[in-house]
Amino acid sequence: MKILSANQLKEADQVTLENQQISSLDLMERAASQVFNSIHQKLKGAPILIHVFCGIGNNGGDGLVISRLLLEHGYTVKTYIVNFSEHRSPEFLDNYDRLKSMSKEWPIQLRSEEDFPKIARQDMVIDAIFGIGLNRPMVSWVVDLVKHINEARCFTLGVDVPSGLYSDKAPDDPNAVIVASTTVTFQSPKMVFFLPQTGKYTENFEVIDIGLDKDFLHQVNPQALLFHKREISTLYKPRPKFSHKGTYGHAVIIGGSYGKIGSTILASKAALRIGAGLVSAYVPECGYIPLQTSNPEVMVITDGEKNITTIDISISHNAIGIGMGLGTSDQTTTAFIKFLEQNKSPLVIDADAINILAKNDNYKELIPENAILTPHPKELERLVGSWEHDFEKIEKAKAFSKKYHCILIIKGAYSIVVAGNNLYVNSTGNQGMATAGSGDVLTGVITGLIAQGYDPLQASIFGTYLHGRAGDIGASKKGYESLIAGDLITNLGNAYVDLFKREATKPEN
Repeated sequence: MKILSANQLKEADQVTLENQQISSLDLMERAASQVFNSIHQKLKGAPILIHVFCGIGNNGGDGLVISRLLLEHGYTVKTYIVNFSEHRSPEFLDNYDRLKSMSKEWPIQLRSEEDFPKIARQDMVIDAIFGIGLNRPMVSWVVDLVKHINEARCFTLGVDVPSGLYSDKAPDDPNAVIVASTTVTFQSPKMVFFLPQTGKYTENFEVIDIGLDKDFLHQVNPQALLFHKREISTLYKPRPKFSHKGTYGHAVIIGGSYGKIGSTILASKAALRIGAGLVSAYVPECGYIPLQTSNPEVMVITDGEKNITTIDISISHNAIGIGMGLGTSDQTTTAFIKFLEQNKSPLVIDADAINILAKNDNYKELIPENAILTPHPKELERLVGSWEHDFEKIEKAKAFSKKYHCILIIKGAYSIVVAGNNLYVNSTGNQGMATAGSGDVLTGVITGLIAQGYDPLQASIFGTYLHGRAGDIGASKKGYESLIAGDLITNLGNAYVDLFKREATKPEN
């Protein structure tokens, strides 16, 4: 699914008006009717008081259409006009007149804090104050209105985006954004839904098709792509009946140091569970017995060091995952840099290997083309530098990816695969995966996929999805708090099975 920017959606609107020979008022009616249909389908005429807060632009116009349709279907509705400016869009004015003509109770004008209505916990709020066009800070009393709505803690539905969110940066005031229970958004999910600083303002979202020009939507280069099961399933490589373990490659996992062998155990087991034909773990001597006893299917190679890893791979292999539990001692750093200078294999770089790269810009020049780096937020900051907001973080990640011709996976609630200017947003995963070892499992998964013949970008997207789906299945059985990294490995097989399980059609978010 394409994630489009505010400018791209505005362009899509204009192309639609021209090609379909309709007015902007017609398009507004179409879009707002779809929001109403979503609400009506869920409420089914429930006798609750619905507060509709309308701005004075096109988002407010949407709100007025929704109010009118709710009233026409017998709902109890209070409509408010948030008068923060003298300017009103023509579509707002047309729908304001239509609402007044069919209701004895005209919309209530809000001009200051004294006009704020009482909102009960059992009521519902529809937020149509600002849309994706917000481009300046809100006036102070509107900020207070947003806080007033949030303090009611009732079910709140955002129209397109929660008011107070910009389309391309973090909000001016974190407390000046509507916290929506759900957001019904037009045609395309918005990037703000997937970023830590802004995604917290909508618990769920639903994308509705408002009939924008299909040719434009097909041809436009999106801000990012969101991957659900239907897109991911096309990446799967079926297994021929007459294949053997050599068909699926040899993955090597390099890492571990005294007290941190568990990370290599997790990564190597994940590489096997995701389908690599052979897996070898390269560890210091202190890791030999733990690996042999915990992972009997994994071959173990040790170097001459007892407690740290020095790297000298001479066996035939198809992919390498490196860094988990590796440590950053001078000896290990020297060995890792020498390894990079000599390595010709597809590479997944994680954890301490990333921390070593972050020490020196000269080290980064040794990153091989199409290498995959899997940093958690702090490791990413060491690698690309600090950022003011999440959009700047993404731009820095894109610049790093382009400069070093590599792939970055920004791990988080919605992990993002960054390949140059292209962004791929993952739809799976949950807060239970915020636990030690989850990242080690991801490195093993991606390394195992590359060993099987998936190219680095496919492995990054497919692996991130399966990793998150395994976490979702695990959390459904054990809850968020009890989920551990080993559960992700256990459920990788279930994630594969789920990939082709038929499900009832439902909105995806």
